[in-house]
Amino acid sequence: MAKKRTKFDAEESSGNVFADLGFPHPEQELLKADLTLQIYRALKARKLTQAKAGKILGIPQPHVSDLMRGRARAFSAERLMEFLAALGHDVEIRVRRTRKDHGHVSVIVAA
Repeated sequence: MAKKRTKFDAEESSGNVFADLGFPHPEQELLKADLTLQIYRALKARKLTQAKAGKILGIPQPHVSDLMRGRARAFSAERLMEFLAALGHDVEIRVRRTRKDHGHVSVIVAA
């Protein structure tokens, strides 16, 4: 028996899922998500336990668990950048003029 096709409406993304979902401060949320992903990758690459990671970052293990699950709401972007620095990463902020009416915030990972 053939599957019945279901039609659905789709719209093109703005490039920021948080804006698409109507979050307040979507640029900030996307920045924090990108930084949290880099923290996750750094912790996995170093094969640290959550307890050891907590000591390096200066936070309790349950907060490391939150970070590993992508839950960074309790941390500011600045604090997440400090975590990356504590894990041996340089964090660089670059400001440049845009041709658009409104600029954007992004995380670029160097190879």
